[in-house]
Amino acid sequence: MSDSLLILAGVLLLAYGAVLLVVYFGQSRLLYFPDTPSREVERTPAAIRLDFEPVSLTTGDGVVLDGWFVPAPGAERGVVAFFHGNAGNIGHRVDTLRILNELGLATLIVDYRGYGRSGGRPSEAGTYRDAEAVWHHLVAERDISPERIVLFGRSLGAAVAAELASRHQPGALVLESAFTSVPDLAARIYPFLPVRWLARFRYPTAEAVAQAACPVLVIHSPDDEVIPIEHGRTVFERARSPKRFLEIEGGHNTAFLESERTYMEGWEAFLAAHLLAAPETAP
Repeated sequence: MSDSLLILAGVLLLAYGAVLLVVYFGQSRLLYFPDTPSREVERTPAAIRLDFEPVSLTTGDGVVLDGWFVPAPGAERGVVAFFHGNAGNIGHRVDTLRILNELGLATLIVDYRGYGRSGGRPSEAGTYRDAEAVWHHLVAERDISPERIVLFGRSLGAAVAAELASRHQPGALVLESAFTSVPDLAARIYPFLPVRWLARFRYPTAEAVAQAACPVLVIHSPDDEVIPIEHGRTVFERARSPKRFLEIEGGHNTAFLESERTYMEGWEAFLAAHLLAAPETAP
């Protein structure tokens, strides 16, 4: 091999090594996007005429989280703990709050640490602590029976919801646009990198859902350009029965709106089969 080829090989090796270092130490910025499209909470449920209660939760490690409790109209059929995806904040989830409200569900939605008005910085362990604070608030502070709680996660939030369900027993678990794990998804996005060796974040949704002892609904679109539907199908396969798979149409961030009728009908059928009815009020 000539000297010039040796020099070129050395340069390429150094460049590849530099990429590995950037990926390894910059993983947090590749996973969490609290500033996309904005860190500001620019919209509240009031924008669509929903009543809501501002909520402030303190996690076990002292981080203060910002969120909303949106009551259901009339006698609620259950309460949703909604864990959103890795970009934006609760202000970007108002359309989902409307759908859940129309299904007769109250909803508690909280921004993860480092998102919106919440304090701290995001991390995998931190998001799990945030979810635990949500569970504690519903069960211990609002005195809601666990069997009436639906843990609902979308995208990254599906991993958070599944992990919480593996440690508690809610009435139901709904996972939308879920990936099997961060290393699995990263291996698809960066096939030229040894991401399984580099990965500092796991979020093992498929492993966690296998430990969840409650009915599970998995929702995914074959048009999802971020998380392939194969991930959702694998998560569904790993879940215990009873379980349902709901296929919708549309992109990663818009399928629930593009397929709103199918989406709501799927939720309704699942809730009717598996969630306890609202307690009767005294005459």
